[in-house]
Amino acid sequence: MKSKEEKNIIIIQLFPDEEVNNNLKQACKKHDIKSAVLLSGIGQLKNASLGYFKNKGNYTLEKFDEPLEILSLTGTICKQRQDYIFHLHAVLGDEEKNAIGGHFFEGIISVTGEIILLKTNLDFQRKTDRETGLQTLYLK
Repeated sequence: MKSKEEKNIIIIQLFPDEEVNNNLKQACKKHDIKSAVLLSGIGQLKNASLGYFKNKGNYTLEKFDEPLEILSLTGTICKQRQDYIFHLHAVLGDEEKNAIGGHFFEGIISVTGEIILLKTNLDFQRKTDRETGLQTLYLK
């Protein structure tokens, strides 16, 4: 993973066999991120996991072993205690140009990954909502 920052814009380059979430956390630590918006993510993944929220305690998870293009990766990041909480969604495309999407759980870079973050000083967190069981946005 390589990353560079200028005027609160961080560009992250990921390489084959690097896990997205772990490297994204490393970049957040390196650039001292309090909160960020993931503006853009493109590249290609293997072993991607996407989910769909059905109801409280019921998140369907599907793993895709074949290489898939990252057509879009967006979301928010916030620092809570000493960890980073991601809420990311992805649209992925297969070789036949079919698209699938959902909550992004994990993935490993197949060819390349390019992620652009907007670093902010906004103070927000994720808290578990009692009704839905989801970690929802909480603005202080």
